[in-house]
Amino acid sequence: MTFIEYYKNWVSTYKEGAVREVTLKKYNCTIRNLELIVGDLKLEDLNRIEYQKILNKYAETHEKQTVMDFHHQLKGAILDAVDEGLLDRDPTRKVVIKGKTPREKKMKYLSQYDVHKLIEDLDLSDKPNYDWLIFLCVKTGLRFSEALGLTPADFDFANQTINVNKTYDYKNGTGFMPTKNKSSIRKVRIDWKTMTLFSGLIARLDRNKPIFIEEGRTIYNSTVNDLLERHCKKVGVEVVSIHALRHTHASLLLYAGASIASVSRRLGHSSINTTQKVYLHVIQELENTDIDLMMRSMSAL
Repeated sequence: MTFIEYYKNWVSTYKEGAVREVTLKKYNCTIRNLELIVGDLKLEDLNRIEYQKILNKYAETHEKQTVMDFHHQLKGAILDAVDEGLLDRDPTRKVVIKGKTPREKKMKYLSQYDVHKLIEDLDLSDKPNYDWLIFLCVKTGLRFSEALGLTPADFDFANQTINVNKTYDYKNGTGFMPTKNKSSIRKVRIDWKTMTLFSGLIARLDRNKPIFIEEGRTIYNSTVNDLLERHCKKVGVEVVSIHALRHTHASLLLYAGASIASVSRRLGHSSINTTQKVYLHVIQELENTDIDLMMRSMSAL
């Protein structure tokens, strides 16, 4: 049996129907990459050197974190092969993860002034539309799929919160899906002005149907991004994506003095480390302000 044959069978047996569609696609992508790298390598010939060669070859065209993810997807199958007696030893032991130098990624987000200009240009009429979706993402920092999964029943007007407990599979059109992780299930507090606007907007809608999904119509991320781009160009602000509105929301809260822990919970991050990593540039700017504040405080003693 070749390594490819074993891995394909392993994915089919243990992953199909057990993981989310997006995760299964990653396994299938791993299969395609393996086919390009290992050829007809026999499973019994997979030793530490051969496995390291596989990772090294993949690392030639991928960043280190991507190589790590590739390794983790292979390792589960290989450890099962060891347990089944198909391999004498674990060839993934003491593996060295290499990879291309990561490109410097500049996170896009709008300033508070630009956000005001954008909101003023939105068509917030008396029926749900994609402009309302853009408005909600600015105000809440929800992920695109989380915003699409909202129903009128998720709005708690008495407590001024939105219950985020599901997403909507807009890529495959299969309907409601679980959130990205357990931390994504949360209650997001909303200002009273926004809640008042949505109170009128969703009053006559079916409580259990998505607010922004028209029955029988597919929604695409690109459609909303194109609309957002037109708004940005019209009001003369930097063109950003719908996901960048999530970054905008978080950045505005951090600059306003909200703690990193509070912002992390509001965004539904699985770890505060994720928030710190994504918004490092904002945190560094705020630290410089904090240093000035601390020095003024100490000099006054």
